[in-house]
Amino acid sequence: MADLSLTFDNSYARLPERFFSVETPAHASAPSLIAWNTDLANDMNITAPDDRAEIAAYFSGNTPIPGSTPIAQAYCGHQFGHFNPQLGDGRAILLGEVIGKTGARFDLQLKGSGRTKWSRQGDGRAWLGPVLREYLVSEAMHILGIPTTRALAAVATGDTVYRETPLPGAVLTRVASSHLRVGTFQYFAARGDRDGLQQLFDYACARHYPQATGPIDFLKSVIAKQSKLIAHWLSVGFIHGVMNTDNCHIDGITIDYGPCAFLDTYHPQTVYSSIDQYGRYSYDNQAAVIVWNMGQLASALLPLLPDHQDTIDHLTEIVHAMPDQIAQARRQFFGQKLGISDATPADDRLIQDWLDLMQRHQMDFTNSFRALMGDKTGTRLPDTPAFDAWYAAWAARRDADYVAGMALHNPVIIPRNHQIEHVIQSALAGDMSPFYDLLHALQTPYDLTPATRAYIDHPRPDQVVQATFCGT
Repeated sequence: MADLSLTFDNSYARLPERFFSVETPAHASAPSLIAWNTDLANDMNITAPDDRAEIAAYFSGNTPIPGSTPIAQAYCGHQFGHFNPQLGDGRAILLGEVIGKTGARFDLQLKGSGRTKWSRQGDGRAWLGPVLREYLVSEAMHILGIPTTRALAAVATGDTVYRETPLPGAVLTRVASSHLRVGTFQYFAARGDRDGLQQLFDYACARHYPQATGPIDFLKSVIAKQSKLIAHWLSVGFIHGVMNTDNCHIDGITIDYGPCAFLDTYHPQTVYSSIDQYGRYSYDNQAAVIVWNMGQLASALLPLLPDHQDTIDHLTEIVHAMPDQIAQARRQFFGQKLGISDATPADDRLIQDWLDLMQRHQMDFTNSFRALMGDKTGTRLPDTPAFDAWYAAWAARRDADYVAGMALHNPVIIPRNHQIEHVIQSALAGDMSPFYDLLHALQTPYDLTPATRAYIDHPRPDQVVQATFCGT
């Protein structure tokens, strides 16, 4: 078998043993390569074999990669507001850390590669649907400029995974700047393991925030990244679906694409996740939830700080200032979407009135902004006095070359729920071409081309996806 060329430097595996468990990926009976991300592999300085079967063997976990140190990370977290003291990588194995061409460090992780110490009653497997969803959505988010984990490979295992019905198994190779979560800090804080917490903090600072002068500065840095991330999500209509603290990354990237989805018709209380029965993680509530999550991070950092009320008050002030940071970032994103390059608080009313019009007229979130540019997207602008008044105010405020500005910040296409469902159902029937076609179109989301035009339509009533599901 040809060699796979890459450079590992597994710093997390050099931490104390209580940070992780050593694991071995489960054997896949007949691995076959579905997708290989050549551009990402190049960035990571990975040279893959020419034979797709050999790539599949490596990235199913069947063939050990020289230099890898497979582990499953320990963490805990709040799930829908309820604290679970022990979670961990129950269906993921970190192969190691790869040094890319620019010196950047990438975590290389297999998702769906079998049971680990942290699997509890689960089988540690993934089925094909969630693997295709994460591949498409995470790569789309990257192209849209949103910080995210990415997909290097998708491999069919040839094995059957049992959920409600028998389903084909698959493994996703996920790439991330790390896999450090709010829940990783909570894990050591909850155990009263101050030494472990200090080691984790030192590691996180060295890897992500070398400029941080201490826990307070670290918290401010994480909050700054998360504020911008959430505002960016809102600007493209993205709903994460499970913003638990174990799914909240301290480097401010989008991680864990489970029941995620994008808005079709705009409504701020939209929920797709089948497990979010009370709307905790609805589209509009994501800005409030991230503040709550940062409060949990602040609490986890307390053992590293002086034990007095002034410290708690200071942390509280930092977290309570976060909504203003989110609002500022949101203002800039939505201002740019409306062709206003220098949005100020005075523009908040104009932005909100537009969103209110979209909600009142049940307009498509993505297509409505393109319709304002003059694109023919199938979405009709309202013919009402309220819209006319808003349009006049917008026309007086927008940039002179507003169409060019809007074209840079309003995608023609996003990976819509019904399109992903079509991809999954086609794949289950043995046809992978819809996956490849959609993946190709998502590479140029801001260009109205024959490839992208095929995916701009709002779903018909019979195509509307009412609920999305976690792949566990």
